[in-house]
Amino acid sequence: MPSTTSKIVSLPQLLQLLTWWRNNGEEIVFTNGCFDLLHLGHVDYLERASQMGTKLIIGLNSDESVRRLKGLSRPLLDEYARARLLAALECVAAVTIFTEDTPLELIKAVLPDVLAKGNDYTVEEVAGSKEVMEAGGRVELVPLVKGYSTSRIVQKIKEGS
Repeated sequence: MPSTTSKIVSLPQLLQLLTWWRNNGEEIVFTNGCFDLLHLGHVDYLERASQMGTKLIIGLNSDESVRRLKGLSRPLLDEYARARLLAALECVAAVTIFTEDTPLELIKAVLPDVLAKGNDYTVEEVAGSKEVMEAGGRVELVPLVKGYSTSRIVQKIKEGS
């Protein structure tokens, strides 16, 4: 079993892993997100996504990217902490951090067999869906656990409930 930190890879390292995995018949699943304050909804989502193939790769928004998307008070946990928590999950094969607002360029580099996203999106809204499908892959929308979101947890903490 790889160590937690060995699962956190740069894009060049990820591309090498992809070559190895594909040469060994692995089916690559990719998903992405901020994964700030890891919770049950995240874990359930990632476990479901991982079952759609044999290797789950997570594209993790960098701290700067999260701030641009969610505001200056976020992320709650820095990118290294978020990457370590994700990498500790058995269902995760690799985590790579991206700095852009969307993972489109990363998805174009990875071209996974399966692009997974929560069912709070439509296939058309998923960044990289067109590129993945044109390359012969598929897009899967994963059912989310109701009532779990980082924003909701933060709100509960602020309210003291």
